[in-house]
Amino acid sequence: MSSEAALHHLDAAPPRRENFPVASLLLPRSVRRHLLAVYGFARRVDDIGDEAPPGERRELLDAVDADLRRLYAGRPPHLGVVRVLAPTVRACAVPAEPFHHLVEANRRDQEVSRYETFADLLGYCALSANPVGRIVLHVFGAATPDRIALSDRICSALQILEHCQDVGEDLARGRVYLPAEDLRRLGCAEADLTAVQNTEPLRDVVALQTRRAAHLLDEGAPLVGTLPGVARTAVAGYVAGGRAVVAALERHGHDVLGRAVRPRRTVLLRAWLRILARGR
Repeated sequence: MSSEAALHHLDAAPPRRENFPVASLLLPRSVRRHLLAVYGFARRVDDIGDEAPPGERRELLDAVDADLRRLYAGRPPHLGVVRVLAPTVRACAVPAEPFHHLVEANRRDQEVSRYETFADLLGYCALSANPVGRIVLHVFGAATPDRIALSDRICSALQILEHCQDVGEDLARGRVYLPAEDLRRLGCAEADLTAVQNTEPLRDVVALQTRRAAHLLDEGAPLVGTLPGVARTAVAGYVAGGRAVVAALERHGHDVLGRAVRPRRTVLLRAWLRILARGR
């Protein structure tokens, strides 16, 4: 099967529900198109790393990486997953590096299934999550070094919260994103990750990661106040989504096995309005 045919086959996978508004209807249509293209690319690359036949994943990721190089060399991309980026790359002058990092994160997923420390996990987030925030800042023409540093904190927090929500799903893929150091210290064995119900040690580990993510969100939230107009609206929605997930995890007692812990829409909207008000 060709790379394009294999990627087309993955189109049948249902879209994932995000914890935050990816491209709110409050934003101009042109901006929404760019944001949907960026998140669509990120999710498609994740689908390759998670859902493609294991023996084909590296080859498909290499094909996407090569097609990105083709795009940035001024040649027409071969793959639909890269072609949709072309208008955004041209209009917003997005650099190539963040897109290549997203591909590299999924290569790492094929080789690394455990992270020893929280610092190690943040190193993974630097490839798997932070590039998306950097691309979004370029879409809004707001990618300054200070803003990028704040965005990285927000994106790492969102990634960590997603790992907290998806403990069982990740383990089914052979991966554990909860730091091994924390699992040992809090007495959580890998068997706890496959239990029918959450054990107290697992809840303690998830609670610890949730607190860390909440702290990162607090550190990154001042980004909202530095942004003008629609950029402020969009980024406030991302921070609000993270805070709504923190609230959901706390509401469920950090019990993440056998249930889908998702943010309540009303909680997200209230947080969004509060963050926008503070940003002004």
